[in-house]
Amino acid sequence: MKIPGRQPAVDRRDFFSLWKATGILAGLQVLPSGPGNLNAAPEILSRFPGWARAKRVLFLFASGGPSHIDTLDMKPDAPQEIRGAFGSIQTALTGYRVCEHLPRLSRAIRLACVFRGMSHDDADHGTACYLTLTGRFHPQKSSNPPPRPEDMPTLAAVYSRLHPQPTLPFSAAHLNGPLLTPIEPGSGQGIAQLPGWARPAELGNPLESASRLHLGATMPAVRVDGRRTLLSHLEQTLRAGDAGHHSWNEYQERAYQLLEKPAFRAALDFQGERQATLDRYGAHRMGRGCLLARRLLEAGLPWVTVFLNHSVRGQDDHPLEPEWFGWDTHNDIFQAMREVLLPRLDLSISALLEDLDQRGLLKDTLVVCAGEFGRAPRVAVERSFAGTSPGRKHWPAAYTILAAGAGITPGSVVGQTDRQGGQVLSAKAGPADLMATVFACLGVNPDTRITDNLGKEFSACPGLPIQSLWSGT
Repeated sequence: MKIPGRQPAVDRRDFFSLWKATGILAGLQVLPSGPGNLNAAPEILSRFPGWARAKRVLFLFASGGPSHIDTLDMKPDAPQEIRGAFGSIQTALTGYRVCEHLPRLSRAIRLACVFRGMSHDDADHGTACYLTLTGRFHPQKSSNPPPRPEDMPTLAAVYSRLHPQPTLPFSAAHLNGPLLTPIEPGSGQGIAQLPGWARPAELGNPLESASRLHLGATMPAVRVDGRRTLLSHLEQTLRAGDAGHHSWNEYQERAYQLLEKPAFRAALDFQGERQATLDRYGAHRMGRGCLLARRLLEAGLPWVTVFLNHSVRGQDDHPLEPEWFGWDTHNDIFQAMREVLLPRLDLSISALLEDLDQRGLLKDTLVVCAGEFGRAPRVAVERSFAGTSPGRKHWPAAYTILAAGAGITPGSVVGQTDRQGGQVLSAKAGPADLMATVFACLGVNPDTRITDNLGKEFSACPGLPIQSLWSGT
């Protein structure tokens, strides 16, 4: 496939061969511990059809492992114990059907590429989320380890390290976190041994942030300064003798610097947003997180990660609180998805895609919506988990993502799984490839070398960019 004004696209297998054959890995600039200029794109990356097509990226993380078989890769001809309880509906794409509980997304899907080729072999939330957020396998694969100093940094921080914004204190933000996997904040969300200034802005519950912080655009500067002084006194008292005191204060100072910029103060305050827009996204954490992400991107932040669900399986401990529901549906899968998860996803993601398109942002914004894995083909009750009706186990061997914007072929369906949805048959790729795609689309060579504060050198992101998102086949 040829793209006007660009060099011919390269087959994924050819890409790998050329990558090795041209000796790219041996000739990359090693960056010092501070910000530096990136080397020019090697020839092979310049032939990648998505190279440098995005000015900004929005990563929507549906944590917990959404069931691809019950959403975007349905198997209506399979036996009921495989296909599940949901019917399917026709989408805006000829011959492609999605879950009956995604009516809005079935229309908005025309703006996106459905990629059904995701696969890896890490079967637990903690390390699979780590893999998704860092692009690397954790040494304790298929487990739920706590964060460690030797962890790799989250890729939002890696991007911040490589592309510090000259006019902003942050280059990236995490919204609706921290991500609980399943009870405590999971690994892969921190900066590891990168400089403190690479840390993404950490904005929590979007339902509370504006009201809690009172960040309206009319807030006088003297009040901001007063809060800064009060916080400083409190920090001196509460953190006396803490080795992390300096870095914490530095982070707080950067947060105030962000608030001093009118565009960002306005972005954090929903009071100026039309009620129709608020209703369209949804009055819940998922919807407000997507809306806040759009506002931050519009204000100039180049990387935003939204944890669509802040807990992978919060419904076990909070069964009557929908805001806690995550996609880890071992049991009661059809009830949880039908009553909470699918209506929210349908509303929020369709609103976001249509809003970005109408505002002209989709042409140079890369949007990716993904979980850490999918769910098993067979429906069954798991006795060791809460709930009594059937659900699905973890299934990393095959799952589906959505990608849109930045030249990605809209209205395309790429990749195929077998008749049961258990194995990928074509266009197979892993989380490292997905995140290498993000970097390349932002114009960053994924193999750019970085040296952290301890002198350890590593590449920005392993993996190979997925060119089929742009070819549509």
